[in-house]
Amino acid sequence: MSNYAGVDWASEKHDVLVADAAGERLLSATFAHDEQGVRSLCLALVRLEVELVAIERPDGLLVERLLDAGLRILALHPNQVAATRDRFRASGGKSDRFDAFVLCELARTDHHRFRVLEPDSDQTKALRALTRAREDLVGTRTALCNQLRAELERFWPGPLGLFRDLHSRISLVFLERYPSPTEARGLGEARLEGFLAREHYTGRQTPAQLLAKLRRAPAARVGELELATRRQLVLSLVATIKTINEQTKQLERQIATAIREHPDGAIYLSLFKKPRSVICAAELLAEIGDCRARYPTRDTLAADAGQAAVAKESGKYKAATFRWACNKRLRGAVGTLADSTRHHNPWAQDLYATARARGHDHPRAIRTLGRAWCRVLWHCWQDRAPYDPARHRALQQHITVTIPTVSGPVLDHAATQRMVAGAFAATANPRQQEVTATQ
Repeated sequence: MSNYAGVDWASEKHDVLVADAAGERLLSATFAHDEQGVRSLCLALVRLEVELVAIERPDGLLVERLLDAGLRILALHPNQVAATRDRFRASGGKSDRFDAFVLCELARTDHHRFRVLEPDSDQTKALRALTRAREDLVGTRTALCNQLRAELERFWPGPLGLFRDLHSRISLVFLERYPSPTEARGLGEARLEGFLAREHYTGRQTPAQLLAKLRRAPAARVGELELATRRQLVLSLVATIKTINEQTKQLERQIATAIREHPDGAIYLSLFKKPRSVICAAELLAEIGDCRARYPTRDTLAADAGQAAVAKESGKYKAATFRWACNKRLRGAVGTLADSTRHHNPWAQDLYATARARGHDHPRAIRTLGRAWCRVLWHCWQDRAPYDPARHRALQQHITVTIPTVSGPVLDHAATQRMVAGAFAATANPRQQEVTATQ
């Protein structure tokens, strides 16, 4: 007879319940989240010959230790566990031990409805750590830039909007040189022109235009002590943002190397027009993983990426609603893929335009295109083959319809390839920038 376990994990302790196939309780205990506790937990489950362990997370230290112990894991979504609690209670109560019991029952009675967790390779886990660390750094930088913007608005709004991004190098160097109105009091066109030349300014505004924009900003009424304090705050924020920029660029270089060395890297890189588009490709690879059994159908991938709507039907009522329960990082990466390819891929461009013509707003049209890309990506991923426009049936049909028929002999394969390349070039927007490692 098989035994099953439910683990309600936490940051300081883990509640565990083990039962046999008949539901008889074999173990109910709490283990501390330290080396001795985690080791004891794994040894107890191995000693009781547990077949399946249900837990509400797919990764983390505890999950890795359970996998290393040779245990099979059911990684359940918290929504699934929350919806099951009412099967075993009427009072609405909740506790960690009760959740361990619910997880154990799901592993015992409903394990055939869930897929066993298949761990990714070490390369994929390393790439996932890099992409998620970069995402966290970018979020921290955004928060600091918002703080810097708020600080400048309080006493010197002139530099805001002077350059494209507040976190760009030229903006930070300008604020280092002119952190308050006092330093910028003697700034003229000649000095500003020299500054722009040293920083290799590529904007389209002249020094006179930039200086006029700087002087149009309203002047704040601040005392000498407050001005000195706010000046120091600006310098501190600028120094912190510069450090984050350097660390982000270092992570991006590591990501570019890691995805090109990954066995599946060529599949994801082939979806983008420019070879420097490594960040979004790496995020797709890291979140999808390399276990082909994780997504047995193309629709399961689209659902986990949040691109497929949730159908609600009851009697005459039918509706399709936004999918909230999904991998948020994967949804963002697929959305970036869809939004970038609609500018240069004729098939993606037509699919997006058709969705907008049906009355869909931009986010919904992007999800429609993203769902289509998930199906294409799934086939490439399962076949372990990079994306080839010549083998993309929907793209070929679109090109056949949109490109005028030529008279004369039938074109050979090389001529067809040239025609496809011409179609891409004709529909590409030269001003549209693909997702790059610097974004």
